[in-house]
Amino acid sequence: MKNFKLLLLGAGLLLGLQANAAGVGYIDYQKVQENFPFAQQAVKEIDSKALEMQQFMVDKEKQYKNLDTPLKKQNFEEQTAREFKLKEDAYMRLKSQKEEQVYNKIQAATKQVLVEQRLDAIVDYRVIFVGGVDISDLVIQKLKSGQF
Repeated sequence: MKNFKLLLLGAGLLLGLQANAAGVGYIDYQKVQENFPFAQQAVKEIDSKALEMQQFMVDKEKQYKNLDTPLKKQNFEEQTAREFKLKEDAYMRLKSQKEEQVYNKIQAATKQVLVEQRLDAIVDYRVIFVGGVDISDLVIQKLKSGQF
C-alpha cells in the first residue's frame, strides 16, 4: 500500500511537470537585430564614424602630397598616425558600446517573452534541429513597443 501511494505520487509529479513544461523557444538574433529600430540607428552611428575615419585619411593624404621635404613628411606621418589611432580607439569604443546596448535590450525583451510564454529556455535558432517555438517576432514586437 505504501509503495502504491509513492507510485501515485511519483506519477502525479511527473504529469504535473510535463503539464507545466512549455518547451524551448528559439530566436533568430540577426532577424531581431535587423528589425529593431534602436539597432538600426546604432549601425548608422557606427557606419558614420567609420566614414569619418575614411574621410580623415583622404584629407590627410591630400595634405601629405603638398609637403615638400622628407622631414615634413615624416613628422606629418607620425602626427597623422597618432591622430588616427585616437580616432580608431574612439570608433572601437563606440562600436563595442552600441553592440552591448543592442544585445542587452534584445536579451531583456527575450527574457520577458520567456516568462510570458512560460518557456523553459530560449536558444539560438541554429541550435534547433526539430521542434521548438520561434519567438523572434514576439521579441521584435516587444522591442518596437518602446519598453526597451
